[in-house]
Amino acid sequence: MHKILSASIVASLLAAGAAQATGSTAAQFNVTATVLSTCSAAATAVNFPNYTPGGGAVTANGTITVKCTNLTPYTVKLSAGTTNGDAFTQRLMAASTGNYTLQYNLYTTAQFATVFGDGTGGTGTGTGTGAGLATATTVTVYGQLPDSATNQAAVTGSYSDVITATISY
Repeated sequence: MHKILSASIVASLLAAGAAQATGSTAAQFNVTATVLSTCSAAATAVNFPNYTPGGGAVTANGTITVKCTNLTPYTVKLSAGTTNGDAFTQRLMAASTGNYTLQYNLYTTAQFATVFGDGTGGTGTGTGTGAGLATATTVTVYGQLPDSATNQAAVTGSYSDVITATISY
């Protein structure tokens, strides 16, 4: 048995259902995040040109490229090197053969006034402020190999040292 509903009955039923669904409510919630400071660094070598004893001091530059989160202040510190322990006053490169050394040092400016070190014993450091991880900032390292009496007595050969750059932020 089928019942046929008139259009007016259907409209009344729909209206009654619609009248019951007129209320609503809302809730708000926070969305949060914390951006942490971070930095990364890369360095180029300080490659002195060939040194001729008695021919005068030679110089070379290297760079430390730093990428830090935006507005993060940082400090660049350099070690004394692996050849001379913790002595910043006169860094030494070791000969590739034999027990020979060659004097050099690294500086914070092209005037060679302040030894680039870890901030102790009168040494200077490099500083900067991050511009975002996609934007590198550069700290220049100025190197000088003096034409000292010690270097003038050096034996022929290749010399090297390893410096560690530490970025504090």
